[in-house]
Amino acid sequence: MLAALVCAGAAAQYTPSESNLEARREFSEKRLGIFLHWGIYSSFAQGEWYLQNAQLDSTVYMAAAGSFCPSKFDAEAWAEAFSDAGAGYVTLTSRHHDGFSMFATAQSPFNIVDGTPYGRDVLGELTEAVKSKGMKMHYYYSLLDWIRPDYPKGYEYGIPKTDSLADYNHYLEFEKAQIRELLAYGPAAFWFDGMWDQPEGFDWRLSEIYELIHSVDSACLIGNNHHRAPLEGEDFQMFERDLPGENLGGFSAGAPISLLPLETCETMNGSWGYCEWDTNYKSLKEIVDLLVRSVAKDANLLLNIGPMASGELPEPALERLKELGRWMRDHGESVNGCGASGLAPQPWGVTTLSSDHLYIHILEPSGLPDDGIIRFKFRGKTFWVMVPSIIDPIDTIIAIKL
Repeated sequence: MLAALVCAGAAAQYTPSESNLEARREFSEKRLGIFLHWGIYSSFAQGEWYLQNAQLDSTVYMAAAGSFCPSKFDAEAWAEAFSDAGAGYVTLTSRHHDGFSMFATAQSPFNIVDGTPYGRDVLGELTEAVKSKGMKMHYYYSLLDWIRPDYPKGYEYGIPKTDSLADYNHYLEFEKAQIRELLAYGPAAFWFDGMWDQPEGFDWRLSEIYELIHSVDSACLIGNNHHRAPLEGEDFQMFERDLPGENLGGFSAGAPISLLPLETCETMNGSWGYCEWDTNYKSLKEIVDLLVRSVAKDANLLLNIGPMASGELPEPALERLKELGRWMRDHGESVNGCGASGLAPQPWGVTTLSSDHLYIHILEPSGLPDDGIIRFKFRGKTFWVMVPSIIDPIDTIIAIKL
């Protein structure tokens, strides 16, 4: 009898539902996603880590909510810009490390509806607009909190915090209550972050969170930006500022590439949240390069924009979205519905594979052989491809029907 009780209390192995497996397939069909880091930190225009980086008093920081009024926010216009750019889904920071919630929550007054003069549920409005355009909505959710006293003091916290008030059981119940609220909006995925904030061995009790989500909506995908192999209950694996297996960003050292759907996230300029001084936006060429190289690694690209406190998307970001949309309308078939071909990257670029086409992406013409002939073996056959004399400066794409 004792053995039976022990087994009954053990966590069951996660088996994804058929609807979840279908959601994974859909996730990997539309290769471009838009990431949005937006909160009261936008009011300071110094990035999403301003509370931590500037070592502000938390009461001073929280007071910024009293003047946060994004009156120029237009959910329909945002959704249209993302859809026109060729995005298949949008990921919004529902709650970042500062603990401010961008949705209507009964769990804390520190939210955009109850704690600001704006008083509108931007997450709800954007979710509805995004879905109306045929895109999926994903929610970023921070597992850590720089302000709440019940969250245990973590590695990155430099602002004074009383350890005696820490109560992770209480904090976890708060999180689960918020996640139940978010599930009511019908998200297609959750994007968790922040596990690096506690020492190795800290019990986040993720299984309780994951089981909650899948019990309410078994199709809802779960990913966690913990920079390690996927854990039980997770449905996709992400790589921060990195292509799978490359670890150029320094976040994923030793993290194996799983068989789950993959995603790489990267900023459009150099910042996640809005920074007035960061005007170094990537060119269309750089963005296309990121997208194509991601797909060649069998991964999506989640491209980040930091909206302004006014509720507007920065003009350079809007321009890049328009440029990207034109490119996607002409060449989207070489990324959407495509994945890795099995051919290694070459000095000239990469290849992507659909069900019936192999796409050669010449991203670096200087890396082409002197005779202009690309040679490779694919599925037991040798291919010789003469590169056209006219080279597209963004991406010269050669489609081979299989």
